[in-house]
Amino acid sequence: MRSESLAFLQRLLNTPSPSSAEAPGQRVWIDYVKEFADEIQTDTYGNALAILNPKGSPKVLIGGHADELAFIIQYIDENGFIYFQPVGGHDIALPRGQRVHIHHAGGKVLGVIGSLAIHMQDRDKKSDAPAWHDLFIDIGAENQKEASKRVSIGDLVTYTVGCEFLTEEIIVARGCDNRVGTFTAAETLRLCSDQKKLNACLIAASTIQEENGLYGASMVGYSVKPDVALIVDVAQATDIPITNKKRFGETKIGQGPTLSRGSVNHPVVIQRLIGVAKRKKLKFQYNTDPRSTGTDADAIFRTRGGIATATLGIPNRYMHTPVEVIHLGDLQVLAEWLSAFAIDLDKEDLFKVKI
Repeated sequence: MRSESLAFLQRLLNTPSPSSAEAPGQRVWIDYVKEFADEIQTDTYGNALAILNPKGSPKVLIGGHADELAFIIQYIDENGFIYFQPVGGHDIALPRGQRVHIHHAGGKVLGVIGSLAIHMQDRDKKSDAPAWHDLFIDIGAENQKEASKRVSIGDLVTYTVGCEFLTEEIIVARGCDNRVGTFTAAETLRLCSDQKKLNACLIAASTIQEENGLYGASMVGYSVKPDVALIVDVAQATDIPITNKKRFGETKIGQGPTLSRGSVNHPVVIQRLIGVAKRKKLKFQYNTDPRSTGTDADAIFRTRGGIATATLGIPNRYMHTPVEVIHLGDLQVLAEWLSAFAIDLDKEDLFKVKI
């Protein structure tokens, strides 16, 4: 991966972007894509769009969501301990013993999520998962008054961990879900901006609040009204010892991005993507969506009477944890694939199921 692209990816992953407070990450994204776009747009809630060849046809949307999992402060007790609720789909077994940043008034307050020492636990009693209201954050405050000077009800909270390298090609970070998607959209735009012949209007999108309910995608799908939408998110990598491939399929990091089939995924778009990948000799894997994709595609495909949509994924180990693992090669292949798809389009290309 070229050094400028890698530095951009690291900035994205290291910039907190919790659902409903994505603006800092969106600024990083816009600062990068503006060099390659003819137009930059943002909307009421902070979705970001970078447009190349705005008068072109067909109109192609390539999108990922900017937000990451977070927590939100709900209550501060008389002793200064802070209680919170999850934002997005957390595993309740993970937070205890983690360091967090509370995002308050433009700054960060360090805290730790409390955990009872093993010496103080009743080892003869079954250890049940806690309820969310049993978990608390310690910021070292002496009482409620002191804590309330440093944080507020409604402040958002993220894990402190950033991006690191396991190998030269494999990285670990929180929030790979789905800054790798917004990265891919940006890189696709960059690759297409070097082409003299681009019939399509290409719109790279970094959407908000997917983890809360696909909210940003609903807004963008309606306002942009693309002819075709390619949604990039993470895909469950099952190449670890504790997964059941008979239940979840086989997906490996470093073996190429995934292409989803079934349900939301438009069969004509799928076949076109497969054809491009074979001609370019790009390696990819299949994923299946029997009923829905669980991504922004679910919101976009049914907008304005139906938008031809496909879902592509970056294999991701340990999804929705602070230690998500991806392979940089999968990102590069997907950006090349999507740019080749866009460049291959003619003005007359339509995506419609033939009856």
